[in-house]
Amino acid sequence: MPIPTEPIGSIPRPPELLLAMRAHAARDISDEQFHAAEEAALRDTISRFEVTGSPVITDGEQTKPSFATYPLRGLENLAPDGVTIPFVDGHTRRLPRLTRGPFRYGVHAVTYLKAAQRYAKRPVKQAVISASALSLLYPQSGLNGYPREAFLQDLVQDAERDIRDCLEADAACVQIDFTEGRLALKLDPSGGLLNAFVELNNRVLDEFSDADRKKIGVHTCPGGDRDSTHSADVDYKNLLPALFNLKVGRFYVQLASERDRRRVLTTIRNLLKPGQMLFVGVTDPINPKIESPEAIRDRVLEAAEFIPLESLGTTDDCGFSPFADDTSTSRETAFAIIKNRIEGTAMAEKILGS
Repeated sequence: MPIPTEPIGSIPRPPELLLAMRAHAARDISDEQFHAAEEAALRDTISRFEVTGSPVITDGEQTKPSFATYPLRGLENLAPDGVTIPFVDGHTRRLPRLTRGPFRYGVHAVTYLKAAQRYAKRPVKQAVISASALSLLYPQSGLNGYPREAFLQDLVQDAERDIRDCLEADAACVQIDFTEGRLALKLDPSGGLLNAFVELNNRVLDEFSDADRKKIGVHTCPGGDRDSTHSADVDYKNLLPALFNLKVGRFYVQLASERDRRRVLTTIRNLLKPGQMLFVGVTDPINPKIESPEAIRDRVLEAAEFIPLESLGTTDDCGFSPFADDTSTSRETAFAIIKNRIEGTAMAEKILGS
């Protein structure tokens, strides 16, 4: 039985694109020059993705400012002093803060999907940011004339459209990035914030049919930015029951970098429902070492001890560069890891098939 394998999404941007981003922000180059640099990076990324043999590819998020903030492009009702996310190495990322309503996406993910499909010869999956992550834009103090529930209704509407447009544009699948799930337990160990996140995301997912949900998945990890994480110290056992209450057909779960994979797999085995797919992370993008195909093979075989083969797939723990300025991993390393994941998965598939 074939074991499907997919990337999570982001690939480190080439130096030429990073230079163009800085020059464009400083107004040193024209819009046309900047878009030319974006197109060159997109074409190169898709070409290199297909050379790895990956059966499903992404656009590498080359033209997104980050995996989380792409819907905010062009919006004028934001301030820079929103929620701060601390990483264990000391660096932080900060979300914007909504200053007035209404909230509307400035860009939808289908824009990136269609751009990639112009060059791709293989199926393209599309990552979207979760409604729960974007809910953090709303200030705790509230907004005059725009109550939180009105904001959430607008957010759910646009988050649904973000997914639906991609499905209608023939995305291979749509992956909801939910890295804030594990972080929620660090911010609120009672689980109240996590449960609120799950409830909000399910408000979006309730708008889809069972057939649609088979092509919709959710990705969880403890963050993966500049070779650091924000919530790897949070016990998975406290996240997984809530995670598997999300109404999706596919789960992409960081596992390669987990200390006790067998314990996590035991928990997942008892939560995975018939017909759902589990894509286990078998490579660790924030580890500078490139895992060999043999090491990846062994991780797949380990997962197969717990997960039925018809429900098992493989992936990377995280994207390689979720924020555009993350240069901690090279493009060459990222594609080498992806190639080894594909080869290692095929090696395990051959053993399990015999």
